[in-house]
Amino acid sequence: MAKINHMILEYKDVLSRTGLSPDSKPPKAVLHRFVRLFRTVEDSRLDGMIDYPLEEILLITFLAVLANASTWKEISLFGQSKKRWLKKFIPLQNGIPSHDTFRRVFSLIDPDTLQEATVRFLMENIQALRRSLGLPLDGYRLICVDGKEERGTGRKYGTDEAVRNLQTLHVYDATNSICICSCPIESKTNEIPVAQEALRGLDLKGCIVTFDALHTQKETISVIAGQKGDYVGGLKGNQNGLLEAVSLQFTDLKKEQIAADGASYYETSEKSHNQVETRRFYLVSATCGKSEWKKLKSFLCYEKYTYNIVTGKENTETRFYITSLQDVGLAAQAIRGHWNVENNLHWHLDYSFSEDGQTTMDKQAFQNLSLMNKLVLSLCKLAQPVLGGSIRSIRLRFSWEMEDNLSLLLNTFDDSSIAKCLESEALKKK
Repeated sequence: MAKINHMILEYKDVLSRTGLSPDSKPPKAVLHRFVRLFRTVEDSRLDGMIDYPLEEILLITFLAVLANASTWKEISLFGQSKKRWLKKFIPLQNGIPSHDTFRRVFSLIDPDTLQEATVRFLMENIQALRRSLGLPLDGYRLICVDGKEERGTGRKYGTDEAVRNLQTLHVYDATNSICICSCPIESKTNEIPVAQEALRGLDLKGCIVTFDALHTQKETISVIAGQKGDYVGGLKGNQNGLLEAVSLQFTDLKKEQIAADGASYYETSEKSHNQVETRRFYLVSATCGKSEWKKLKSFLCYEKYTYNIVTGKENTETRFYITSLQDVGLAAQAIRGHWNVENNLHWHLDYSFSEDGQTTMDKQAFQNLSLMNKLVLSLCKLAQPVLGGSIRSIRLRFSWEMEDNLSLLLNTFDDSSIAKCLESEALKKK
């Protein structure tokens, strides 16, 4: 059966098996990689009117967010408290900016340039880690498309008028645990063309793109197919005719036949929190819509049966999908994997980074701060096998003891450090 590649899980497994714990070294050389990273971000401020270099502001913000800061005041306070230490890496000729300066500068940064720089930095390091650890490149890359509402952003300076909360479309690389695209949207209906434009800019060869029913649109699927990708898309009332046609393919008798044959049937069962969940997936070849929906190969029915051991309550939930895949197990992996965007991105942004309580009125400043949160989140996920604990507890560790933990974090995703540690482990076993 074909599979989805889960690089982060494989990476964590290797670190757990080898007991890899990179030795600390002065973080100055590795920190300069971040200074170089932030220098690639375009500064739109006027020359001659700049008191604080952009790379200094971005580096202080990155380290402050790593140390559990979530507001502009907290970022400035971090800089003040760590001023002497920061001078080891950056000049700070004019000291630490005020919280208003941090907010103002972040409102002027082009989010596209910051996103491009941070995503490129993460992907290059992920590829280097693959090579250092000898992790294979086989399997599909899973890309999840989903929107998120930032509940604290619906305000405006100097007025009491009602303002919509910022809506952000995320394109999440679940294989590498990296948000590769964050696009602001004005309203829920505008999410569709924003997603299409975002996907148009991606190379989707070897990828499976998953999305909910909102994005099951002919044009969206045409874009994915044009970029050489596969897809699994949900169906609801917005595609009423197609939903009805697909649901009619899965009568009780038909599902019994599929399950009995086994080739197009996939089932999993697990127990958690006094509840047993059984997931059943049924796949049939598409009988209609092939001329309208690019690369359409199959219809899929997903049933989730839950039984509460304590109360005896039972519940069955049924969903339908269209897909370019013909492997029921692979489609099932993609459907379950789609929840990574909620569980591993949206939940962390709200819980671990307090974005849901963020009250920044300037939406561009918030968008750029959120990009910094996502950079820190990806790095903390890479460091979890060595640092241990939740993302939230890792950030607390940095707030208590920055220097040693920073050395460990930076070395954890430094391919040359990991290669040396693996060589050392191999020598010990001889």
